[in-house]
Amino acid sequence: MKKKRYVVGVTGASGVIYAQRLLEVLCTQASVDLVISDIAREIAGYEGVSLEGFDAVYHGNGEMGADIASGSCQHDGMVIIPCTVKDLAAIAHGLSDTLITRAADVSLKERRGCILVLREMPLSRVHLRNMLAADEAGATVMVASPGFYHRPETVLDLVDMVVARVLDHLGEPHSLATRWKGF
Repeated sequence: MKKKRYVVGVTGASGVIYAQRLLEVLCTQASVDLVISDIAREIAGYEGVSLEGFDAVYHGNGEMGADIASGSCQHDGMVIIPCTVKDLAAIAHGLSDTLITRAADVSLKERRGCILVLREMPLSRVHLRNMLAADEAGATVMVASPGFYHRPETVLDLVDMVVARVLDHLGEPHSLATRWKGF
């Protein structure tokens, strides 16, 4: 069976740990093209999170000639985690001035799936409108808002709850979080 291929973008919102955890799981079972914005690298350092050393193809965010910037590039979907509201707005309105936003634009136009994981609160009306516009363009918008029914004991338990939902939407198997079984 052919290994699936995903594009992962990491933008400059707080919560780079979500990207790190997704990459820990995804890179063991799929091929990953990884794009990290400059500010995401700075925030990762500030938050004490490493995005280096993964078995992924690393691209610079200005590398507009990368294959993932073209509709002819075959992949199984894209995740931007975390996704800034700036990048949300760009994607929602078809602006593709970075490799992350161009790859997202391509993913949407080619109907390959594009998951945007926001980590922002509160949300303004502009953010909400952009979330709706992104949804209408075909993106799946997720807010990094973990549940508590699994009785988390650590921050990683909370992170895993969010990453598990992302993996579910990609159709990738995992054992990160307990599934709700009812009362």
